Amino acid sequence: MLLRRDRAMTGIAIMLDVAFHAGHGAVVSAGEIADRLGQARRGIEPVLQALSRAGLLDSVRGPRGGYRLGRPRRELKLADIVAASLDEDSDGEQPTGQLHTAVLSPLWGEMEALCRTHLQTLTIDDMMKRAVAAGVKRPSVEPVNFAI
Repeated sequence: MLLRRDRAMTGIAIMLDVAFHAGHGAVVSAGEIADRLGQARRGIEPVLQALSRAGLLDSVRGPRGGYRLGRPRRELKLADIVAASLDEDSDGEQPTGQLHTAVLSPLWGEMEALCRTHLQTLTIDDMMKRAVAAGVKRPSVEPVNFAI
């Protein structure tokens, strides 16, 4: 279920981090992403792989490898990121009582549908605009100058 998934939030956070820190063809390493998110690299690797398989991230191999957005920011819908991030087989054990089955489970389904509908209207570009409006500054990356 979407509303109970840390992986959904992690997927969105990863995509926003890559959009925020990778500029014009540059890549962001998994270690850098993990550090900024305050998570272990090993913990975010499955989400990175899922986002790459879905074509939302491009993976670049090698010593200077990392990740960059797989599509323009305005085309990356949060609903697609959540869908790619979630492993639907890991819902865990669900309560089976009569009240849960008759009342809570349908309610949760309604809330999840509303949430998915809203996420379908938002893109990574929208999140970048929110970051700017909140005053979050992008790191300035100066080009390497070999002139003496």
